[in-house]
Amino acid sequence: MGLISRLKKIIEKECVQEPCVLLKITTNTAENHHPDEAPVAAGGFDGGEKTESEEKKKKKSFWRWPALCFPRLRAAKYDLAKAEKKYQAEAGSYWTSTDAPASKVHPAAGEQLEQDVPGKGHIRNHYKIGPKLGQGGFGFVYEGTRCKDGLEVAVKFSVKPPNMPYIRVPGHPEEVPMEIGLTLMANKSPQIIKLLDWEDNKDHYVMVMERPMPSMDLRSFVKLHGERLDEGTARKVMRQAIEAANVCMKSGVFHRDIKMENLLVNQDTMEVKLIDFGCGAQLKKFAYEVFSGTNAYCPPEVTVNGTYYAKPTTVWSLGILLFMMACGYYPTHYDLDLINKKSWTRPGLSQECCQLISACLQSDPQQRINLEKMHLHDWFKVMD
Repeated sequence: MGLISRLKKIIEKECVQEPCVLLKITTNTAENHHPDEAPVAAGGFDGGEKTESEEKKKKKSFWRWPALCFPRLRAAKYDLAKAEKKYQAEAGSYWTSTDAPASKVHPAAGEQLEQDVPGKGHIRNHYKIGPKLGQGGFGFVYEGTRCKDGLEVAVKFSVKPPNMPYIRVPGHPEEVPMEIGLTLMANKSPQIIKLLDWEDNKDHYVMVMERPMPSMDLRSFVKLHGERLDEGTARKVMRQAIEAANVCMKSGVFHRDIKMENLLVNQDTMEVKLIDFGCGAQLKKFAYEVFSGTNAYCPPEVTVNGTYYAKPTTVWSLGILLFMMACGYYPTHYDLDLINKKSWTRPGLSQECCQLISACLQSDPQQRINLEKMHLHDWFKVMD
């Protein structure tokens, strides 16, 4: 069985956590221009069409609020030493499917892949493929080493979906797969994962990316620190996440899946990097009709209006991110109701932090804080 056949079979039968959700909204509404959207080159892609059975499955579960990522904090002493021992193996790894039960992991996948990757591919010839780091809805990520200098990298193998879009990137003569193109376009900041090499094959493509050491995804980092972060630490993460989001926008890229699992944190330097542009699209001035991202970070206008815009949607995602870092749980309906009324507070959080969260999570997208002005909020003026 070849590489792609095995990838497809494993993904279809075993993958329990998809990197993003594509949802076609059928509400027939006018596409009003949002004042914050900057016009970019035409040709943006909303997302691929799903089969009828897939659509029914997604629609059935889409607005069922997911289980909280973190339990509410209890009055108990947190054993940091025990937590460090438990999560120390995660340092230096990322793209992990943290919700996948152990029975879903395939120990021999790395060996099978190394045997099946065509020898003629330049990635296979120039990089040594190591153990699997994780898997998503369309492929796997492996540890890798560049043969010429021993540089540690991450190698992502992705199966091409039907009618996968290609885009043209300045400086590259040929069109490239969407994810590769968006990552290249956004590679203008240390807060965004750097794409080092890639290979486009008939039914799959390969991406070679930097692998910061030591690093773990933000979700694991928060768990390591007692399921919530102090405001000083959260501020350092948030400032860089906002920077990454703004660089994407300025580069004509709409990431669409900013979340804890897609942010890497270097525990030693506190440097943060945004990864995984698999749900992304080219930025456009008109509304998007197909939601692509993670359910828990989806803004309310997707179901209310049937359309959404890049910048206010990104602000909502950043607001959810900050809420979960600062509070340790996903906002409840009661929280969101108080936030919408601008009367939400939480013991232990500063007034400025509560105000920023409320400014991001307004149900009316035009009432949310401007993405470009987020870093100017009073919360970021506090000296840590």
